[in-house]
Amino acid sequence: MFASVELAARIERAESRLSAALGQAVVARKTQPAAFVDEIGGGVAVYTGPSSPMNKIIGVGFAGLPADDQLQAIEEKFARSGAASRVEVSTLADPGFAARLTGRSYVLQGFENVLGRRITSDDADPRLDAAIEITAMKHDAARWLDVAITAFLCPEAQGVQAETLPPRELLERALRDFTDVPGFLRYSASIGGQLVGIASLRLDDGIAQLCGAATLPAFRRRGVQNAFLRRRLADAFHADCNLAVMTTQPGSKSQQNGDKHGFALLYSRAVLVKPPT
Repeated sequence: MFASVELAARIERAESRLSAALGQAVVARKTQPAAFVDEIGGGVAVYTGPSSPMNKIIGVGFAGLPADDQLQAIEEKFARSGAASRVEVSTLADPGFAARLTGRSYVLQGFENVLGRRITSDDADPRLDAAIEITAMKHDAARWLDVAITAFLCPEAQGVQAETLPPRELLERALRDFTDVPGFLRYSASIGGQLVGIASLRLDDGIAQLCGAATLPAFRRRGVQNAFLRRRLADAFHADCNLAVMTTQPGSKSQQNGDKHGFALLYSRAVLVKPPT
């Protein structure tokens, strides 16, 4: 699957709307007085609270570059909350944006890969393993979040390691507001009646965003992630989506699972960070 600049722009716009939806949910709840969602350079800047993994600037570089004073204003808003300015820049974005950031003392922290594949009629039947029960989880957000955090804090050793997550208490506080955001579908996986994994899906203008999935360490290597992938692809097909995307750490088990299901590397994002000053 060829990744053109136009395709990357379509995906990055959807990713910006995803981040904005999460940020707006926190702003609306007023649980974080400093939370904000600002449009910038065709993308979005989001702050949802201390130690939140959703604090970022994303989607910039496909609709003109922001002025320096716009960047300065956003950086100051992050800094007032003690947060670094974290920017995720697509390799297919205007190269001038990354150059602008390095000139403003941003440093490279790492990369993440954006994988994608077409959704076809072959995805209509998920053909799930009878031993793994995948269900849409509309209630019991606390259990969903507990499994998610437990799994995220025990990452796979394969591939390039992601940035170290904050302690459980801080991570739980940061993610609690995201468990029932409109537009997100939550899934659970059970083996023998025990909840062993979680996943989520967001549908946006024909794009199925596989937002995240995690399995408890004791139940890994049993096909749970593959089952999540097949079920979400089936649901996306029946919702008339034509493209599925997922974001992974380079060389990770998640990327390997995606490869088994036809996902190809479309492009990467460089993660550039400027500490608060």
